[in-house]
Amino acid sequence: MALLLRPIVSFLFFFATIAYGSVIEEEEFSEELLLKPLPDRKVLGYFHFESKAPPTNTYGRHHRLFPKAIYQLVQKFRVRELELSFTQGRWNYERWGGFDPISSSNAKPPGVELWAVFDVPEDQVDDSWKNLTHALSGLFCASVNFLESSTTYSSPDRSFRPFSGSLRYGTLPREAVCTENLTPWLKLLPCRDKAGLPALLDRPSIYRGFYHSQWLHLTSTESGSVGVESGIVLEQTLTVVLQPNTQRTSKTYSSDAVIQPSWSVSSIFGRKVSGRCVLAKSSNVYLLLEGGLVSEVKNLQKENEKSGAGSIAIEGFWSNPGFELSVIPDRVIKEVSSLHSKSSSVLYEFLIEKYSDSKPFDLGFTWKLPVVWSCPQAPLHASRFLMGSGNERGAIAISLKSTELSGGILGADIIEDSCRLRVDVFQVVPWYVKVYFHTLQVFVDEQPQTVTDVVEKIRVSPSEDKISPGVMEMVLKLPCDVKTAALTLEFDKGFLHIDEYPPDANQGFDIPSAVISFPDFRAGMHFLEDNSSNNSPMLSKFQERSPVLSYSEVLLVPLTTPDFSMPYNVITITCTVFALYFGSLLNVLRRRVGEEERLLKSKAAKKTGRLPELLSKLSAKLRGRPWEPPQSPSTSSSLISRKLIFKVTLVAGIAAAWQYYSG
Repeated sequence: MALLLRPIVSFLFFFATIAYGSVIEEEEFSEELLLKPLPDRKVLGYFHFESKAPPTNTYGRHHRLFPKAIYQLVQKFRVRELELSFTQGRWNYERWGGFDPISSSNAKPPGVELWAVFDVPEDQVDDSWKNLTHALSGLFCASVNFLESSTTYSSPDRSFRPFSGSLRYGTLPREAVCTENLTPWLKLLPCRDKAGLPALLDRPSIYRGFYHSQWLHLTSTESGSVGVESGIVLEQTLTVVLQPNTQRTSKTYSSDAVIQPSWSVSSIFGRKVSGRCVLAKSSNVYLLLEGGLVSEVKNLQKENEKSGAGSIAIEGFWSNPGFELSVIPDRVIKEVSSLHSKSSSVLYEFLIEKYSDSKPFDLGFTWKLPVVWSCPQAPLHASRFLMGSGNERGAIAISLKSTELSGGILGADIIEDSCRLRVDVFQVVPWYVKVYFHTLQVFVDEQPQTVTDVVEKIRVSPSEDKISPGVMEMVLKLPCDVKTAALTLEFDKGFLHIDEYPPDANQGFDIPSAVISFPDFRAGMHFLEDNSSNNSPMLSKFQERSPVLSYSEVLLVPLTTPDFSMPYNVITITCTVFALYFGSLLNVLRRRVGEEERLLKSKAAKKTGRLPELLSKLSAKLRGRPWEPPQSPSTSSSLISRKLIFKVTLVAGIAAAWQYYSG
């Protein structure tokens, strides 16, 4: 018997060891922070958190690090890919850049943006979308459920080619973003905001910035339709642009340049990093100096060497004539090459595992001399605005202006007439803005062009009243040496029912941002082969060549609005009349009836003589009964009934007259 039980016990022990070993080894979480000085005296903070869960078939349904709420969304609604963003403010493409992985992937439009891909039959996609919006609304304490209506979401075809048919896209431009949305987002992290890098997310420091965007991207292969099952990957990023507190008085030099304010981690976030999250596989902080800044610092260094002034620690490049760091970096990572900059970018890496409560991490960046540089720009700068006046008609214009990038990269091909710059435009317009797509006009370098010569492909889905919005997807082919280009579309302003107006209807109605992408250009960073990106999910993400895209402004369209004060006045006077009517009726029926009866009894007693009253008291005393004053029942009752009938008749007459008048 013992010989039979021994292999069974050993098999169970081996199976349990494998199961528990997979729990510890396969589930991962990492936290990273990227700091980047900006040319306009601001600092970019980019938090990146990544959670991975292995496939359910090999791992099971219970997780140690991965958030259960996200796993339930994937299993319930069969989500293949999802992206949700909450943004306050607008990304400044001219000053903060538009040709880098952060601006192309994490610069989102104001409000809420959501798109999701489902692995369900096409006739069930809309139902899954509606259920998903309600679940996300409750999870993040936001109004995402407003996207359930067919008038607020669309089904792009060319903008997301791999997922045509099963993708839904919707935006809420006016959704306000506050700490109620950030708190549920932080609860998805294993350590929340109690330890590690999330502890820097002090609410007053975050929301006083110029730009704030919390982003969530989910990729799942749980359904098995993709092929190899790699599990679920959840990326959470928070992008903020903050103004550092000036630590010293700015100095003006002969070149009229003002030195930028020095800053530290504690000065921009209000806190220090006291260690990493114990559940995180990696916890790092990076300082990014883009190519333009590195080039200017090298020029300062050369000028300093020519003048004979000495510099300290030049070989490490962490202290030079341009700036100085308060903490020595653990590693310096350099970009291999950069086509859109004169020099390559430099990354300084700081390992948080070396710091603790007794020795917190507080990186300080001190400027020594004024440095002026510019961020890399997208090939064309896109903007959108309204034309026309009045509450009946108008036009939407999309303007594209050339930047230095297009001339620098495409300069060799401009000689050829076949050189074309591809631009994809995706725009969703609400149904009450009735766009006439046949009025499309194209201008290149301020000259009108034939639509077929510039527009290579176009897909238009006209709006239906109270059913679906209008969708336009275009592929433009512009000359490489283009300076300016513009598109115009005319529209009529519709009328809404009084119940369809928002509470602040007089402010206007928002048209969501248009998405302008450049498929021929890819934003990414390539680092030296030192296995730096293998240990960092954020650096691995930066090396992916994602298309360059930008979002236009949100348009505010004024529509004809009714006089909302008139219904208010009608409701007020009607309620007042009804209150007076019912109040008078209740007073007549219930108030002071007993007091009038007692008053009549006392009057009847006074009218009788003194002697009958004494005799009645004596008789009542002899009988042993309580004495009651004599009264005339017929007279008192008749008097009361007459007054009551008169008052009721009067009130009923007033009510009948009012009903006749109002009818």
